Amino acid sequence: MTRNVLYIEDNEKIGHWVKEALEQRGFSVRWLLSGEGAEKEVRQHEIVILDIMLPGLDGFTVGRRLKKAAPTVPILLLSARTAVDDKVEGLQFADDYLTKPFHTDELVARLEVLIRRSGGALSTRIALGDHIEVDPEAQMVYDKRTGEEIILTGKQHQILMYFLRHPNRVLPKEQIYEAVWEEAYITGDKTLMVHIRRLRQKLEVNPNAPEIIETLKGIGYRVKL
Repeated sequence: MTRNVLYIEDNEKIGHWVKEALEQRGFSVRWLLSGEGAEKEVRQHEIVILDIMLPGLDGFTVGRRLKKAAPTVPILLLSARTAVDDKVEGLQFADDYLTKPFHTDELVARLEVLIRRSGGALSTRIALGDHIEVDPEAQMVYDKRTGEEIILTGKQHQILMYFLRHPNRVLPKEQIYEAVWEEAYITGDKTLMVHIRRLRQKLEVNPNAPEIIETLKGIGYRVKL
């Protein structure tokens, strides 16, 4: 299962190296060059890797804000600083502290420990395509490309959750309608079709060539996981 990491590092050489190393080991990495906007994204990740030396807001300030925004998401600090005072200050909000230079094997080992310790809060998330992620427990849908929540209407949300309770199955439109609206389907009713079209506009890269919600002509719809 893919583990989601929010990585904040302004050094592009180090950033590319760490991102590539983590992705080779099965992590999904969202890399930011500064702490700007990180508070909006932190809840969508299992763990944060945070460099202390950042432009603008320093890592200590960013870290405190992230911990306030998402107390259960562990933070691993990275720093070239070796002073005890820096470590003490960092560990007031962070869960671990790794000094540069470091080996990626040690970084991965520390990440695994922190994720296990936190209970893997996002382990139940469901991926749809390459860019959509659903948190059924929190009842939220995210676009991983932007980190933003996708706001669905009540019926759109019910339809999506119904698909997710029946993954990889072809569902007749009558069955979906009656489960969501809790009333008998009337032949020729376009209500479900309209809702699915609008749902695709929010979820699909190209709503006219859907890859998440498939139409099987004359039968119904299917969502593949």
